[in-house]
Amino acid sequence: QVQLVESGGGLVQPGGSLRLSCAASGSIFSIYAMGWYRQAPGKQRELVARIISGGSTNYADSVKGRFTISRDNAKNTVYLQMNSLKPDDTAVYYCNADIWGAAGRYDYWGQGTQVTVSS
Repeated sequence: QVQLVESGGGLVQPGGSLRLSCAASGSIFSIYAMGWYRQAPGKQRELVARIISGGSTNYADSVKGRFTISRDNAKNTVYLQMNSLKPDDTAVYYCNADIWGAAGRYDYWGQGTQVTVSS
């Protein structure tokens, strides 16, 4: 069984910063990609940033230049450094990982962490 556990959400003022972490645990053979999605009230879930095993990254246009995704392969952990936060960044942020484990290759999701940007 594979689990993704997120941490680091919270309340921050506009212009502030937060760092999200997501650790994968369980019977893991290989992680192909990890990423972050977000879902604001009344909106569809959208990709924020993604990093593949080779280190290539892609970002939503709305966060380019403000957010940075990184990965610690030894710890099976992905991070999202969020700077210059705006109220529009308010959402539940979900970690996602494409993992080959004992049960096969599947897409896994974390439980979500709330990020609120407000003064």
